[in-house]
Amino acid sequence: MGILKQYLAGLSASFGGFCLGTSEGWSGPVQHSILAGNAYKFTPTLNEFAWTASLFDLGAASMCMPSGVLIAAFGRKLVMLLLAVPFFLGWACILFAQHVCMLFIGRFVLGACSGAYSVAAPIYTTEIAEVKSRGIMGFFFQLMIVNGTLFSFIAGSYCSVETFNILCSIMSIVIFVLLIWVPESPVYLVQKRRPDKAQSVLRRLRAADADISADMAILIADTQKKKATCGQAFSRKTTIRGIFISVTLMVFQEFTGICAITFYVASIFEEAGTGIPTGVCTIIIGAVSVISTIPATMYIDRLGRKMLLIFSGVLMGITTLVLGFYYMGMKDLNVGWVAVTSVCVYEIGYSVGYGPVPWLVMAELFAEDVKPICGAIVATCTWLFAFAVTKLFPVCVLEFGSAITFWGFAVISFSSCIFVIFCVPETKGKSLDEIQQLLKGK
Repeated sequence: MGILKQYLAGLSASFGGFCLGTSEGWSGPVQHSILAGNAYKFTPTLNEFAWTASLFDLGAASMCMPSGVLIAAFGRKLVMLLLAVPFFLGWACILFAQHVCMLFIGRFVLGACSGAYSVAAPIYTTEIAEVKSRGIMGFFFQLMIVNGTLFSFIAGSYCSVETFNILCSIMSIVIFVLLIWVPESPVYLVQKRRPDKAQSVLRRLRAADADISADMAILIADTQKKKATCGQAFSRKTTIRGIFISVTLMVFQEFTGICAITFYVASIFEEAGTGIPTGVCTIIIGAVSVISTIPATMYIDRLGRKMLLIFSGVLMGITTLVLGFYYMGMKDLNVGWVAVTSVCVYEIGYSVGYGPVPWLVMAELFAEDVKPICGAIVATCTWLFAFAVTKLFPVCVLEFGSAITFWGFAVISFSSCIFVIFCVPETKGKSLDEIQQLLKGK
């Protein structure tokens, strides 16, 4: 029963990822209707619409650092709870837009809220989880993202733009309701000198007969350590190494081709002669992501973080290598099934490893005194990487061609395996203190 309580609290907090997924997936399904002038009283240009997609990433990057400060000062729960308000207002801007600038504002606000959730939710989930369930719960955020994206693809394909926007705005109300009942992080409560409340939260989240004395002792001991200054904390070997590992994993998350696969999926299915409508193509890929993430969630604490990352890198490397050959000349050989299969296998590879694991590792690698700020730094970099890839990918295709671009993704994917083998510590089954010792090289 204790595990179930942790899972419910973790899933409720991670529902911000569902809202993130719906927001991130919004632009694809509505693009045709908006550019055709069937959605609003105005019709944006193609370049203006492209910016509505890109501003989401910039908004997310802009809010990560402030959210790190806010969750350290006011708590994880309160910040996530209050984010539901601007999330709703962002969708209101998009729903009632009278000018393209309202779309810009709405998308930027949605991005800002999503960026804040990408910092707060993974940290909260790891802080309420027992060691044995931390891996599974660390996958909740990405699981919610892919479910939100799939919801967006389905609703956007079969609903009007107005109805789609209304459904998305309702999600901000849902997350507010879900977060009301979840407790504050016990780590935050102990840091704020409220050990009795922290003990009450642990009892609430653990089995009725669970001994929480060891957990409380660790939390209290951590707060009684001599506090380092900001400069000392960020000059520690463990902090520097944690940032290096986390940021590099996020580089691989964004620069191994996920943007390109999403961009090309409709054309690949069309060229393969499947006869499948564009909207259904995106739904298929979204469903593959969800179906792949679920078993990975169950096996993360058995196989470990490194194994899934290596497996993910190999699969993505092989499939982008094949796609490079496809665009080099195989398109003319009537073997479209090769490209379709490669896209689906790529999604499986990404969903079991580089989709969810970097977020989990980010929440595990840092000491409690620097976790909110370090998590914010890593998340900021992630969203900036996403923005860069979105803008650079079309340029690379234009300058070097699709084949060379996909081969570049293959090189990065295989390189990620080498990095994981030699630089990433295995955190499976280890307490946060043991992970700090690993980062020290002990």
